[in-house]
Amino acid sequence: MRPKRHYVFSRSLRESLDAGVEVVSTDPAAKVRELKTQEGKGIWLVGGGELAGALYPEIDELVLKVNPVTVGVGIPLFAGKAEGGPRAFTLTGHTVLSSGAAFLTCKRT
Repeated sequence: MRPKRHYVFSRSLRESLDAGVEVVSTDPAAKVRELKTQEGKGIWLVGGGELAGALYPEIDELVLKVNPVTVGVGIPLFAGKAEGGPRAFTLTGHTVLSSGAAFLTCKRT
């Protein structure tokens, strides 16, 4: 995914071995708010439900991948503390692959 700038949110890592990756050990939402003030493209979150829960108030768009496979118990989409209560999103696009996997794009309304 080069030349994109990468940020790794971690409670245990203190520094990155890669110049293109910045380790962030402070509040994830504060860092995302800072990034949103800069010029450029959007921010893409690739991570688990706990990080998504911490960033919940800052999420403007969801791209959800739905697989036609069940694996039992899973992790909530927004685990932990998702402050701000319910938020409405509107479906703005979708793609269904021949495998049956679907990508749903939803913008916050």
